[in-house]
Amino acid sequence: MNDEPIISLQNVSFSYQDVPILEDVTLSVSRNELVSIVGPNGGGKTTLLKIILGLLAPASGRVRLFGEPPARTSRRVGYMPQHPQYDPQFPVTVKDVVLMGRVERHAAGPYTRGDAEAVVRALADVDLDGFADRPFNTLSGGQRQRVLIARALASEPDLLILDEPTSNIDLAVETKLIGILQTLNRHMTIVMVSHDLGFVSHIVTTVVCVNRRVVVHPTSEITGEIIAEIYGSDLRMVRHDQRCTAEEREHA
Repeated sequence: MNDEPIISLQNVSFSYQDVPILEDVTLSVSRNELVSIVGPNGGGKTTLLKIILGLLAPASGRVRLFGEPPARTSRRVGYMPQHPQYDPQFPVTVKDVVLMGRVERHAAGPYTRGDAEAVVRALADVDLDGFADRPFNTLSGGQRQRVLIARALASEPDLLILDEPTSNIDLAVETKLIGILQTLNRHMTIVMVSHDLGFVSHIVTTVVCVNRRVVVHPTSEITGEIIAEIYGSDLRMVRHDQRCTAEEREHA
Protein backbone atom coordinates (compact mmCIF):
# COMPACT_ATOMS: atom_id res chain seq x y z
CA MET A 1 0.00 0.00 0.00
CA ASN A 2 1.21 3.52 -0.81
CA ASP A 3 1.77 5.32 2.52
CA GLU A 4 2.54 8.67 0.91
CA PRO A 5 0.33 11.45 2.36
CA ILE A 6 -2.68 12.52 0.31
CA ILE A 7 -1.96 16.14 1.32
CA SER A 8 1.45 17.47 2.33
CA LEU A 9 2.29 21.09 3.15
CA GLN A 10 5.76 22.06 4.34
CA ASN A 11 6.55 25.52 5.73
CA VAL A 12 3.81 27.19 3.68
CA SER A 13 3.11 30.91 4.05
CA PHE A 14 0.63 33.15 2.23
CA SER A 15 -0.26 36.86 2.30
CA TYR A 16 -2.91 39.08 0.75
CA GLN A 17 -1.38 42.43 -0.22
CA ASP A 18 1.42 42.01 2.33
CA VAL A 19 -1.02 41.04 5.11
CA PRO A 20 0.00 37.61 6.49
CA ILE A 21 -2.84 35.08 6.31
CA LEU A 22 -0.94 31.82 6.87
CA GLU A 23 2.51 31.45 8.40
CA ASP A 24 4.86 28.46 8.33
CA VAL A 25 2.13 25.84 7.88
CA THR A 26 3.22 22.20 7.96
CA LEU A 27 0.45 19.65 7.57
CA SER A 28 0.05 16.04 6.47
CA VAL A 29 -3.21 14.19 5.75
CA SER A 30 -3.11 10.43 5.23
CA ARG A 31 -5.25 8.16 3.09
CA ASN A 32 -8.83 7.67 4.38
CA GLU A 33 -8.53 10.24 7.15
CA LEU A 34 -11.58 12.37 7.96
CA VAL A 35 -10.18 15.76 8.88
CA SER A 36 -11.91 18.91 10.07
CA ILE A 37 -10.45 22.40 9.80
CA VAL A 38 -11.67 24.78 12.52
CA GLY A 39 -10.81 28.27 13.66
CA PRO A 40 -12.16 31.81 13.92
CA ASN A 41 -13.51 33.78 10.98
CA GLY A 42 -10.66 35.32 9.03
CA GLY A 43 -8.18 32.86 10.47
CA GLY A 44 -7.20 31.42 7.08
CA LYS A 45 -9.32 28.26 6.80
CA THR A 46 -10.64 28.84 3.28
CA THR A 47 -7.26 30.15 2.15
CA LEU A 48 -5.70 26.91 3.36
CA LEU A 49 -8.21 24.90 1.32
CA LYS A 50 -7.51 26.95 -1.80
CA ILE A 51 -3.77 26.40 -1.43
CA ILE A 52 -4.33 22.64 -1.09
CA LEU A 53 -6.49 22.75 -4.23
CA GLY A 54 -3.91 24.76 -6.16
CA LEU A 55 -6.30 27.71 -6.56
CA LEU A 56 -3.80 29.89 -4.71
CA ALA A 57 -0.01 29.70 -4.83
CA PRO A 58 1.85 30.07 -1.53
CA ALA A 59 4.43 32.82 -1.11
CA SER A 60 6.81 30.20 0.24
CA GLY A 61 6.87 26.52 1.11
CA ARG A 62 5.96 23.29 -0.67
CA VAL A 63 2.50 21.86 -1.44
CA ARG A 64 1.88 18.32 -2.68
CA LEU A 65 -1.40 16.59 -3.49
CA PHE A 66 -1.07 12.84 -4.04
CA GLY A 67 2.69 13.41 -4.11
CA GLU A 68 2.60 15.95 -6.94
CA PRO A 69 1.92 19.68 -7.42
CA PRO A 70 -1.85 20.29 -7.07
CA ALA A 71 -2.27 21.37 -10.71
CA ARG A 72 -1.35 17.84 -11.85
CA THR A 73 -3.80 15.98 -9.62
CA SER A 74 -6.83 18.28 -9.41
CA ARG A 75 -9.06 15.75 -11.19
CA ARG A 76 -8.70 13.43 -8.23
CA VAL A 77 -10.36 16.01 -5.95
CA GLY A 78 -14.05 16.81 -5.42
CA TYR A 79 -14.65 20.28 -3.97
CA MET A 80 -17.74 21.95 -2.50
CA PRO A 81 -17.08 25.68 -1.91
CA GLN A 82 -18.57 27.57 1.02
CA HIS A 83 -20.70 29.95 -1.06
CA PRO A 84 -21.45 28.36 -4.45
CA GLN A 85 -22.69 30.88 -6.98
CA TYR A 86 -26.07 30.10 -8.51
CA ASP A 87 -29.25 31.95 -9.46
CA PRO A 88 -32.09 30.44 -7.36
CA GLN A 89 -34.56 31.32 -10.13
CA PHE A 90 -32.59 29.63 -12.89
CA PRO A 91 -34.58 26.60 -14.19
CA VAL A 92 -31.95 23.94 -13.58
CA THR A 93 -32.59 20.38 -12.42
CA VAL A 94 -30.74 18.41 -9.76
CA LYS A 95 -29.16 16.31 -12.52
CA ASP A 96 -27.92 19.45 -14.28
CA VAL A 97 -26.23 20.64 -11.09
CA VAL A 98 -24.56 17.30 -10.38
CA LEU A 99 -23.37 16.99 -13.99
CA MET A 100 -21.34 20.18 -13.45
CA GLY A 101 -19.01 17.97 -11.43
CA ARG A 102 -18.13 16.11 -14.64
CA VAL A 103 -17.11 19.18 -16.66
CA GLU A 104 -13.35 18.68 -16.23
CA ARG A 105 -13.63 15.23 -17.82
CA HIS A 106 -14.79 16.74 -21.11
CA ALA A 107 -12.63 18.55 -23.63
CA ALA A 108 -15.79 18.96 -25.74
CA GLY A 109 -18.95 17.19 -26.75
CA PRO A 110 -22.11 16.04 -24.99
CA TYR A 111 -22.29 14.15 -21.74
CA THR A 112 -22.06 10.38 -22.04
CA ARG A 113 -23.79 7.39 -20.52
CA GLY A 114 -20.87 7.16 -18.11
CA ASP A 115 -21.60 10.69 -16.93
CA ALA A 116 -25.25 9.85 -16.37
CA GLU A 117 -24.28 6.77 -14.38
CA ALA A 118 -21.89 8.85 -12.26
CA VAL A 119 -24.76 11.25 -11.45
CA VAL A 120 -26.96 8.35 -10.34
CA ARG A 121 -24.19 7.01 -8.08
CA ALA A 122 -23.45 10.43 -6.61
CA LEU A 123 -27.11 11.08 -5.77
CA ALA A 124 -27.37 7.63 -4.20
CA ASP A 125 -24.29 8.40 -2.10
CA VAL A 126 -26.07 11.42 -0.56
CA ASP A 127 -29.41 9.60 -0.20
CA LEU A 128 -31.19 11.54 -2.96
CA ASP A 129 -32.18 8.67 -5.25
CA GLY A 130 -35.01 9.72 -7.54
CA PHE A 131 -34.28 13.46 -7.26
CA ALA A 132 -32.46 13.84 -10.59
CA ASP A 133 -35.31 15.53 -12.47
CA ARG A 134 -36.50 17.80 -9.68
CA PRO A 135 -35.97 21.56 -10.06
CA PHE A 136 -33.02 22.55 -7.87
CA ASN A 137 -34.79 25.69 -6.64
CA THR A 138 -37.65 23.65 -5.13
CA LEU A 139 -35.39 21.75 -2.71
CA SER A 140 -34.93 22.45 0.98
CA GLY A 141 -31.66 23.94 2.22
CA GLY A 142 -30.45 20.57 3.45
CA GLN A 143 -31.30 18.87 0.17
CA ARG A 144 -29.43 21.57 -1.77
CA GLN A 145 -26.35 21.00 0.40
CA ARG A 146 -26.47 17.30 -0.40
CA VAL A 147 -26.88 18.01 -4.11
CA LEU A 148 -23.77 20.21 -4.00
CA ILE A 149 -21.88 17.42 -2.26
CA ALA A 150 -23.13 15.05 -4.99
CA ARG A 151 -21.74 17.49 -7.57
CA ALA A 152 -18.34 17.13 -5.91
CA LEU A 153 -18.73 13.34 -5.82
CA ALA A 154 -19.67 13.14 -9.51
CA SER A 155 -16.01 13.58 -10.45
CA GLU A 156 -15.36 10.24 -8.66
CA PRO A 157 -12.69 11.73 -6.42
CA ASP A 158 -10.14 10.13 -4.12
CA LEU A 159 -10.21 13.27 -1.95
CA LEU A 160 -13.37 15.17 -1.02
CA ILE A 161 -12.99 18.76 0.26
CA LEU A 162 -16.04 20.49 1.78
CA ASP A 163 -16.13 24.11 2.95
CA GLU A 164 -18.84 24.48 5.65
CA PRO A 165 -21.08 21.55 4.64
CA THR A 166 -23.27 22.04 7.74
CA SER A 167 -24.06 25.73 7.18
CA ASN A 168 -27.77 26.60 7.20
CA ILE A 169 -29.04 23.09 7.91
CA ASP A 170 -31.04 21.80 10.87
CA LEU A 171 -30.12 19.05 13.35
CA ALA A 172 -32.02 16.30 11.55
CA VAL A 173 -30.23 17.04 8.27
CA GLU A 174 -26.91 17.27 10.09
CA THR A 175 -27.46 13.81 11.57
CA LYS A 176 -28.11 12.41 8.09
CA LEU A 177 -25.00 14.15 6.78
CA ILE A 178 -22.89 12.57 9.54
CA GLY A 179 -23.91 9.13 8.32
CA ILE A 180 -23.26 10.04 4.69
CA LEU A 181 -19.74 11.29 5.40
CA GLN A 182 -18.88 8.28 7.53
CA THR A 183 -19.93 5.98 4.69
CA LEU A 184 -17.98 7.97 2.08
CA ASN A 185 -14.92 7.96 4.33
CA ARG A 186 -14.61 4.20 3.93
CA HIS A 187 -13.23 4.69 0.43
CA MET A 188 -12.00 8.29 0.25
CA THR A 189 -10.17 10.92 2.25
CA ILE A 190 -12.36 13.81 3.46
CA VAL A 191 -11.29 17.28 4.56
CA MET A 192 -13.92 19.78 5.66
CA VAL A 193 -14.18 23.19 7.24
CA SER A 194 -16.81 23.39 9.98
CA HIS A 195 -17.79 25.79 12.76
CA ASP A 196 -20.04 23.11 14.25
CA LEU A 197 -17.85 21.67 16.96
CA GLY A 198 -20.38 19.07 18.07
CA PHE A 199 -20.53 17.81 14.50
CA VAL A 200 -16.73 17.68 14.37
CA SER A 201 -16.38 15.72 17.60
CA HIS A 202 -18.78 13.03 16.37
CA ILE A 203 -17.00 11.90 13.23
CA VAL A 204 -13.53 13.24 12.53
CA THR A 205 -10.21 11.53 13.16
CA THR A 206 -8.13 14.72 13.18
CA VAL A 207 -8.83 18.40 13.87
CA VAL A 208 -6.69 21.12 12.29
CA CYS A 209 -6.95 24.45 14.11
CA VAL A 210 -6.16 27.44 11.90
CA ASN A 211 -5.53 31.00 12.98
CA ARG A 212 -2.65 32.15 10.77
CA ARG A 213 -0.64 29.24 12.16
CA VAL A 214 -1.81 25.64 12.12
CA VAL A 215 -1.88 23.14 14.98
CA VAL A 216 -3.21 19.57 14.75
CA HIS A 217 -5.18 18.04 17.64
CA PRO A 218 -6.96 14.85 18.67
CA THR A 219 -10.73 15.09 19.11
CA SER A 220 -11.90 15.12 22.74
CA GLU A 221 -13.68 17.33 25.21
CA ILE A 222 -11.73 20.06 26.97
CA THR A 223 -12.56 22.53 29.71
CA GLY A 224 -14.85 25.46 29.17
CA GLU A 225 -11.98 27.75 30.14
CA ILE A 226 -9.81 26.61 27.25
CA ILE A 227 -12.74 26.72 24.82
CA ALA A 228 -13.52 30.28 25.89
CA GLU A 229 -9.87 31.18 25.29
CA ILE A 230 -10.12 29.84 21.74
CA TYR A 231 -13.64 30.70 20.62
CA GLY A 232 -15.05 33.02 23.26
CA SER A 233 -17.90 30.68 24.27
CA ASP A 234 -18.56 27.41 26.08
CA LEU A 235 -18.65 24.88 23.26
CA ARG A 236 -17.64 21.29 22.62
CA MET A 237 -14.13 21.37 21.24
CA VAL A 238 -10.87 19.44 20.84
CA ARG A 239 -8.19 18.78 23.40
CA HIS A 240 -4.98 20.77 23.06
CA ASP A 241 -2.54 18.13 24.23
CA GLN A 242 1.01 18.44 25.46
CA ARG A 243 2.30 19.10 21.94
CA CYS A 244 0.72 22.56 21.97
CA THR A 245 2.23 25.61 23.64
CA ALA A 246 0.25 28.46 25.17
CA GLU A 247 1.13 30.58 22.15
CA GLU A 248 -0.24 27.89 19.80
CA ARG A 249 -3.48 27.77 21.78
CA GLU A 250 -3.96 31.46 21.09
CA HIS A 251 -3.94 30.61 17.37
CA ALA A 252 -6.38 27.68 17.56
